[in-house]
Amino acid sequence: MSYKSPQAASPPPIPARTWKIAAVTGAGAFIAMLDSTIANLAIESIRDDLASTLPVIQWVATGYLLALAVSLPATGWLGSRYGHGRVWAVSLAVFVLGSALCAIAPSPLTLIAARLLQGLAAGLMVPAGQAILGSVAGPKQLGRVMGSIGLVVALGPALGPAFGGFLLEIASWRSLFWINVPLGVITLLMARGLVPAGVISDERPPDWKGLILIGCGLPLLLYGANEIGSSGTTALTLLAIGFGMILSVGFIFNSMTISHPLIDLSLLRRRTFAAATSTVGLTGANMYGGLLLIPLYLQLMAGQDTIEAGLMLLAMGLGTAVALYFGGMLTDRYSAGSVTLAGAVLLFISTMPFLFFSTFSLITLIIVLVIRGIGLALAQMPAYTAAYASVTDKQIGDAATLVNIVQRIGGAIGAIGLVVALAQSGGRTSPIAYTWVFGILTGVSLLTMATGLKLKWSDEDRSTARLGERELSQDL
Repeated sequence: MSYKSPQAASPPPIPARTWKIAAVTGAGAFIAMLDSTIANLAIESIRDDLASTLPVIQWVATGYLLALAVSLPATGWLGSRYGHGRVWAVSLAVFVLGSALCAIAPSPLTLIAARLLQGLAAGLMVPAGQAILGSVAGPKQLGRVMGSIGLVVALGPALGPAFGGFLLEIASWRSLFWINVPLGVITLLMARGLVPAGVISDERPPDWKGLILIGCGLPLLLYGANEIGSSGTTALTLLAIGFGMILSVGFIFNSMTISHPLIDLSLLRRRTFAAATSTVGLTGANMYGGLLLIPLYLQLMAGQDTIEAGLMLLAMGLGTAVALYFGGMLTDRYSAGSVTLAGAVLLFISTMPFLFFSTFSLITLIIVLVIRGIGLALAQMPAYTAAYASVTDKQIGDAATLVNIVQRIGGAIGAIGLVVALAQSGGRTSPIAYTWVFGILTGVSLLTMATGLKLKWSDEDRSTARLGERELSQDL
């Protein structure tokens, strides 16, 4: 009796309706992620127009990211209570409203308040959209769908500064927010009758204590990481990180001791989900830590100016964009674990050269960074796919929430760890310091290879179980 392994078989085609749902939810995610960076270049213009100070106006950017982290933990509960489609649609509508309020804001405080509203909506919209896709796409379709969505989510922050700079050249800073209104309205109209509303259930009571703990703890951790990355270590940043960690630990303890927690942490007891989520966290550390470290290396060690360094990062981003598309197809055809492991190996290979060479030729540097971009895409997005494919439709909201939280915490830890290591080993202008810090990134890549291998083993175990069930049914 012969049987072709499902890992090697051609994946089933994806229905047109699923692609349409992916396009609509992806458009919402793109707008939300675009706004995470689009206003960065406009800070000085906003400060001058509203006659404010830089520390105040800086919260236009920082406030959005922190508000996003406040609402993110509630996505799973809201989705199970009201339906993920409804949560997605309402959050997109609120995001459009927040964008309009930003565009007409008469003062710094009203602008910051409107940005906070935008961030709260975006924190719900992105994981709710992922939960919708996880429920409508089959296990052997999810890789291609998530790869396509990952592409637009990755391009949003990358294109934000460039797109924002273009709009600032031809219009005022208010246009950065007005542009969201027609895009959001069109997306909402396209979603009518297409995006499933989801199932309403009141079986799960709200966990207000858990929401307060993680809703305060996660933003404090991310705020501390952001400030360390931009301004260095201060008493305030250490205090924020300390309190953030205490509140987060309190959230974990609370979730383990009540019957209906805000987020079902018992999902982490599943081998596949745990391996996939760990991989997402490690790739988050590698990505955000690298995005903080590599620009410093390019400018201070390689002697590049801001434009040259930006082009190098663009090359890395293009590698990520291309790999996300093909990585989805490979994930559906073979397995998430195999593709994730290959991506982790590429991350290791593209980090190792920085341990032995202080300078590179331009072509070599471009090749190394493109490989790194490919490695990040192949290691992270299939892990998302594996996490969502390993849970039931009822658990998909908690899975999306938990994976996104772990990715952000991993990124914060990666950024904090590399900044501290760089300072302790000689500072930003010391070649030896960069050797040490790239050594840390290499170690993170090795850990990612280990979790990728564990994910691959769990894929093989599930495949063997499915093969045995099929052969048994045929024998009967």
